Amino acid sequence: MPRRALLVGIDHYEKLAPLAGCVADAEAMRDLLENHEDGSTNYHCRLLVSSQMRITRQVLRSALNELFAHFEGDALFYFSGHGSFTQVGGLLATYDWERNDPGLPMDELLILANGSKAGSALLILDCCHSGALGDPATLQGGSANQSYLREGVTILAASRCSEPSVETDGHGVFTNLLLGALSGGAADVRGSVSAASIYAYAEQALGAWDQRPMYKSHADRLNPIRRCAPAVPDSLLRELPKLFKRADGPFRMNPSYERTHRTAKPEHVEIFEKFKVLRNARLLVTESKDLYYVALRSGSVSLSALGQFYWKLAVSKRI
Repeated sequence: MPRRALLVGIDHYEKLAPLAGCVADAEAMRDLLENHEDGSTNYHCRLLVSSQMRITRQVLRSALNELFAHFEGDALFYFSGHGSFTQVGGLLATYDWERNDPGLPMDELLILANGSKAGSALLILDCCHSGALGDPATLQGGSANQSYLREGVTILAASRCSEPSVETDGHGVFTNLLLGALSGGAADVRGSVSAASIYAYAEQALGAWDQRPMYKSHADRLNPIRRCAPAVPDSLLRELPKLFKRADGPFRMNPSYERTHRTAKPEHVEIFEKFKVLRNARLLVTESKDLYYVALRSGSVSLSALGQFYWKLAVSKRI
């Protein structure tokens, strides 16, 4: 399925204080999203940054319409810049910000995503009040905000609708976490990074006194945003039922599994090396901290709860 991304970074405004890291944010996101870690093509990215042009509300509106128009693949929108919150909801501040007309309404972005034919739409905002995205002004009132997302739309926001978003070390705090997550920090055993795992990664890094990221989604699957090097290759995961007759059963080793022992057997040493990969990925539980001693003492290993999960996936041909 084709994938395309619009990445916007605005440091310079006509009437607002300049920002320092938004252009760098968008460029760094492009550098990671264009390719998976193995170099294969991921998103076809379009970069819109204030170092190259004035990003007015009309320029941004036009680019968003192009992103979603007649597109049925995976669409991604990323914005780093100033954000505003008014009585009519949140807004993405553009170069031509005016007090009574701050920029592009977040509701307009939501309408475009909800009304598009995109198979999935991921909207990522690193700006103040970004948590307002997904909460249409017409639904608000009472004691709690309400969200409206059609199936396939997911939102990652840097902060609650009432909070600012902070910059540090040349990047937005939230984007800095996004970059770490996409570089492999949020990858699962198979190397897949999803929007949900990105949020879990970022949320854990921010304390109770920090800005709080928001995650909103109406999706029936966790599409990979980027694929990184897997901790365990699929070929080895598919071998789990051959190595362990039962998901919860032990595997008894002996000295012939240790390559330096005089009784070492090549086929056993090969299994030993596979067990090291599984242990490092937390799929294997050992009686001793070191597999070397497990083998020399004829001990046993078994699959962890996570390992048993992948054992079952392999048995059911899901890998």
